[in-house]
Amino acid sequence: MSDTSQLIADPALDVRGRAVIDSGAEKIGTVADLLVDTTTSHVRFLRVEHGGVLGFGAQSSFIPVEAIARVTEDEVYVSSSKDHVAGGPGYDPDLVDHREYYEKIYGHYGHVPVAQPGSMYPGLTGLPGSPGLPPVR
Repeated sequence: MSDTSQLIADPALDVRGRAVIDSGAEKIGTVADLLVDTTTSHVRFLRVEHGGVLGFGAQSSFIPVEAIARVTEDEVYVSSSKDHVAGGPGYDPDLVDHREYYEKIYGHYGHVPVAQPGSMYPGLTGLPGSPGLPPVR
């Protein structure tokens, strides 16, 4: 999303910069960016930066919104462990237009993408693009 002209309709709902917390209440990393489905204007993935020391050696991974358990003012909680996220497909900007790449990510997390506009995202409160909240514009 950062490399487009799209904006979160309500800036207070922008989760970029929030800490990502795993299923064991351990910090994984930080939401670095959002991947938006241009057809529906809904957020589909969080790009999470994790690992490394003082920003050096950090890796990025996509986490599908279906893996989000809840969102608070400062944190995004996911239903996976830190090790599971680290073991998933890494972020590859050269593959962001390849369907197989996303299928691999969804498979890793054991989720099926929400395919229809207006579908309910499980466990989401406060995430841009989720039902009842303004989409990106």
